[in-house]
Amino acid sequence: MAGFHTKTFKKHDSYMTPKHAWEDIKQFIPKDKLIWEAFYGDGTSGKHLTDLDFNVLHEDRDFFTDPPDKYDLIVSNPPFSDAKNVMNQLLIYDKPFILIMPSSKINTSYFRAWKDKNIQIIIPRKRIHFIKLVDGKVVENQKNACNFDCFYYCYKMELPKDIIWLE
Repeated sequence: MAGFHTKTFKKHDSYMTPKHAWEDIKQFIPKDKLIWEAFYGDGTSGKHLTDLDFNVLHEDRDFFTDPPDKYDLIVSNPPFSDAKNVMNQLLIYDKPFILIMPSSKINTSYFRAWKDKNIQIIIPRKRIHFIKLVDGKVVENQKNACNFDCFYYCYKMELPKDIIWLE
């Protein structure tokens, strides 16, 4: 198995979010805001959010150069291998977000820049099994298992508690 920092993992850093991952937290996403699903992938994540009746901006755009004034919040599953750059850019944007990322990201030095930013966390009831793409195509007969846990990292979402355990 490839580690998070190997060239193999970065080459295949295309894991799409299953619809149930968004269904599980839909009660925490405001319906009256324009959501940017900032990491396009194969386009299904934005479609899932739209199917759940959210107003979604989901186009194949550059997260690092698009101005943040076109949307109200980000709801996304960013490429895990680029989490450091994503989190640094989010500090600049200072927009509300919900991001699915490995639970281990909270222990990184770059995440410590968020220590005074009131990050809130939603903990899924079980591991999220992402849909793997290689060269833009779903991997057939994919082992339906994920070997790491993820959290929903939330910023400026005004959740009722700082840590929410999904039932």
